[in-house]
Amino acid sequence: MTDAPLLTHVLGDLHALQVPIPYPMKYVTVLLDRPAGGPVTMIDCALDTPEARAALEAGLAALGLHWPDVDRLIITHHHPDHYGLAGVVEERSGAQVQMLDVEIGRGERYWHLWEEWLPGHLKHMRDHGLPPESLEGMGADNRRGRERVHPASRVQPLREGQHVDLSGQPWEVLWLPGHADGHLGLWNEAEGTLIAGDAILPRISPNVGLYAYTRPDPLGDYLQTLGKLEALNPARAVVGHHGPVMTGVQARARELRAHHHERLDFMAAEASREPRSAYDLSLTMFPRDLNVSGRRFALAETLAHVEHLRLLGQLYRTWNETRGVWLYHA
Repeated sequence: MTDAPLLTHVLGDLHALQVPIPYPMKYVTVLLDRPAGGPVTMIDCALDTPEARAALEAGLAALGLHWPDVDRLIITHHHPDHYGLAGVVEERSGAQVQMLDVEIGRGERYWHLWEEWLPGHLKHMRDHGLPPESLEGMGADNRRGRERVHPASRVQPLREGQHVDLSGQPWEVLWLPGHADGHLGLWNEAEGTLIAGDAILPRISPNVGLYAYTRPDPLGDYLQTLGKLEALNPARAVVGHHGPVMTGVQARARELRAHHHERLDFMAAEASREPRSAYDLSLTMFPRDLNVSGRRFALAETLAHVEHLRLLGQLYRTWNETRGVWLYHA
């Protein structure tokens, strides 16, 4: 017997469904919009696991819907827990899949070129100090993640400033980079409601990492996104995890900015003590025990901070031929 779907009414015909994922966050938010006489829209679609498929089917059924009823799938960003089932939704419903244009050219393309790009990802991590045993684990971990992603065959672009209709109301398309290069948000000014994905989260800091194929300064991007969210000051936001709905967005954006500035000060002080690789620095920023995936995120997040400092001229990096790594120093 299937458990009752975890559905939360947001506004109008828009509902948030909590879909289980095998990550510490436990759930990802999928939005379902069923306006009378209008197109049925799904926003994000979870990772491709049997549990996620069952939860989506139960959520659709609770609204009197089935897979073929979905007309449009909007993806906030390409990460597997938000995009993994896109190809399955597309196949079962014929839905049009839409993402921000910036994300199609970078993140979404990653899933189609995964085999070709994996060596570059591994080299990027190796050049910044990730040990050989962790590299092997990272490759296996990436492969497991890739098996749970079914990319769409055709993706239509949305552009910042466009409007899409949900529940009979216009929502402005926002570009909220940092957590992902082409992270999309949807803003309904009349309702003071933001569909935020992972651009802001209530209990954890969204991972802001520098990877082999991301924009060069994801932390700089994210600090600008936090400024945008502060200025919008939504009454509430529908978030990807630990939600589905949060209030106090402006105060949380200020908290996250302060958090990242504290980390920048810490990294600047640590790198000033002695030249170190980003991996060595990540062990000081994230000293607790982490699994392979967690250590990779820690390295990527550390890299985002030290590269932001380097681009500001506050740190430098030098290639160490003996170790085969970049070292950061004052």
